[in-house]
Amino acid sequence: MLKDIFVSEKQMKEQIEYSEKVKSLLCVRYPDKKPKAFTHTYGCQGNVADGERIRGMLAAMGYDLTNSPENADLVLYNTCAIREHAENRVFGNIGALKKYKKQNPGMVIAICGCMAQQSYVAQKIEKSFPYVDLVFGTHALHRLPELLSKTLCRGKRIIDATESDGVIAEGLPVARDNNTDVFLPIMYGCDNFCSYCVVPLVRGRERSRRPEEIIKEAGDIIAGGARLITLLGQNVNSYGKGSESDTDFSDLIRMLDALPGDFQFDFMTSHPKDCSKKLIDTLAGSKHYCRHLHLPVQCGSDRILKAMNRGYTRAQYLSLIELVKNRMPDISLTTDIIVGFPSETYEEFCQTLSLVEKVRYDSMYTFVFSPRKGTKAYEMEDAVPKSEKMKWFSQLLKLQEKIQKEKQKIKKTTQMGC
Repeated sequence: MLKDIFVSEKQMKEQIEYSEKVKSLLCVRYPDKKPKAFTHTYGCQGNVADGERIRGMLAAMGYDLTNSPENADLVLYNTCAIREHAENRVFGNIGALKKYKKQNPGMVIAICGCMAQQSYVAQKIEKSFPYVDLVFGTHALHRLPELLSKTLCRGKRIIDATESDGVIAEGLPVARDNNTDVFLPIMYGCDNFCSYCVVPLVRGRERSRRPEEIIKEAGDIIAGGARLITLLGQNVNSYGKGSESDTDFSDLIRMLDALPGDFQFDFMTSHPKDCSKKLIDTLAGSKHYCRHLHLPVQCGSDRILKAMNRGYTRAQYLSLIELVKNRMPDISLTTDIIVGFPSETYEEFCQTLSLVEKVRYDSMYTFVFSPRKGTKAYEMEDAVPKSEKMKWFSQLLKLQEKIQKEKQKIKKTTQMGC
């Protein structure tokens, strides 16, 4: 287990004190109105969950939350580093904030999240966007009251991209836009180190919340009207590994399933190498499970899967899919696929097509390979031009469209009783 992964009660009380300090500072700065805060989150469900806690902390500090950046007194972007396109969008939107800052010099502009955790990105923001006041990474999220307090007091820029294996901060306030469909983080970070993925570099090592904290929060969420709870983790299947508790993911699901209420649960993301028979049996026997399994395959070629450091073979993945379908014939299957990984040949891409044809997913999240600085894949030779990869990508989309049409036709026929 990682040392000292839980933020202490004393440290959390200090953040509450900083929160009250910010509230007092805002009363002085804005004596005739309540200041407004605009936040925007890019990327995955985990980022969305972080964004809800950021909004909760800002509300506790005295800000009104607004959906418009134009008249905001604080603008915060919670960023994503998974793909180059996402980073470019963020940089473009940061540039657009310059005019708002000119109109309102007292506006605080903050950039946080996965992009900000990368030192080279933090340095670029510091150099190229001098009007950004606060930059902090994923490991400092719970310290937002402290960082904002120092920003307001000193009037100087603060850059905090401190490297860390990561922590868990319980008890942060949450401001959700939707109380019916709710994200519930159960763990953070990742130990898999897939060769293409930047997550372990920006989110830290794998660490699990205590099961009693998760179940308590789930009970509160259900009492608040939730109808769908999505459990979040970079690899939820490995929940509990290396922790102080003997509770694994299957055990946690049983605890969640025993809660009273009219709700369903789902989870993201599930790693094939850790998807056990025990877990599948638990899901098959669950009364609240929504019968959807997202099981990212990424590629259908064994050579490429090994180069990706995925930890399973094509045959092992297909065997797992067969087991899932046998235990839960009504399951909805979705996946992630990367097209054009470095050194991938067209023949190997065709192995992905044949796997998709065999599994027949209900939907897929498909991406052309995006090199991420700091990952092993970033250094790999990549001879296939982007234009060729886009042709492969189009071929994959056409196949999935064909499969979906065929499945819809079967469904219609079944409903008509033919």
